Amino acid sequence: MTKVGAPEKLIIGTKRLDGRSLEDMRPMETDVGIIKKATGSAIFKFGNTYALAAVYGPKPFHPRFLQDPQKAVLKCRYNMAPFSTGDRIRPGYNRRSTEISKVIRLALDSVVFVEDYPRTGIEIFAEIIQANASTRCAGLNAASLALADAGVPMRELVCSCSVGKVEDTIIMDLDGPEDMFGQVDLAVATIGNQDKFVLVQMDGVVTKDEFMKMIELSKKGCGSVYKKQKEILREKYKTGELNDE
Repeated sequence: MTKVGAPEKLIIGTKRLDGRSLEDMRPMETDVGIIKKATGSAIFKFGNTYALAAVYGPKPFHPRFLQDPQKAVLKCRYNMAPFSTGDRIRPGYNRRSTEISKVIRLALDSVVFVEDYPRTGIEIFAEIIQANASTRCAGLNAASLALADAGVPMRELVCSCSVGKVEDTIIMDLDGPEDMFGQVDLAVATIGNQDKFVLVQMDGVVTKDEFMKMIELSKKGCGSVYKKQKEILREKYKTGELNDE
C-alpha cells in the first residue's frame, strides 16, 4: 500500500531521486572548533542533515553524590532544533530525543578513557540544526569529533552512517523521502574503521541475507565517515587550530 504523499518511484533503474547510485553517500562536510567557549566542538553534515556538537569538560561533576570515584560520568543531550524540519518541532525533551541521547552516550562511553578523570563529568550536546534523515548518525559523528577537538583521550573515533531498504533494494545513506517512505532504516556506528560495532538500530523487517548485506554496506559507509573525520582533524592539527583547553 502506497503511503500518502509518497513519490511514485524512489529508485529509477540504478539511480535515486537525488541522482545518487545505490551505494553512494551524500556529500559530507565537517569542521571542528566552531564554538570557542566550548572545550571542543564540531559540525557534521550529510547533505542537508546538519549536526552541531559541543563538549564541556572534563570538569567537576555536580551534584557530588552522583560522582563516580573511579571514572568520569558522560552526560549527553541530543536535540532537534524547532526549525530543523518543515513542521516546527515542539521544544524540549521527548521520548525520541531521550532515547537517542542514551544511544549516543553509550556509543561514546565505549571509546572515551573515562577512568582517566575520576569524579568529573563530560557534557556532550548534539544539536540538529537541519534534518533530512540520519540525524542520530550525524549527531554521533559530530559528537565524536567534538570530543577529539576537546582533547579528551579516546581509543578511536566513532563513525556512524545509515543503510536502508527501499523498493526491495538495499541502499546507502537514506535521505528524507527514502527514510519516510522506505521499508527499512538501519543506523550503525563503528569504532574507527574496524569491525567493532557500538550502535545497531533497525526499524523494519529484513531477511538474514539482507541484514548481512546491510551490515557489510554500513562498514563501507562508516569507513568513508572515518576518512572524513581524520581529514579535518589532520588539517586542524597541521594548522594548530585545535582547542588547547
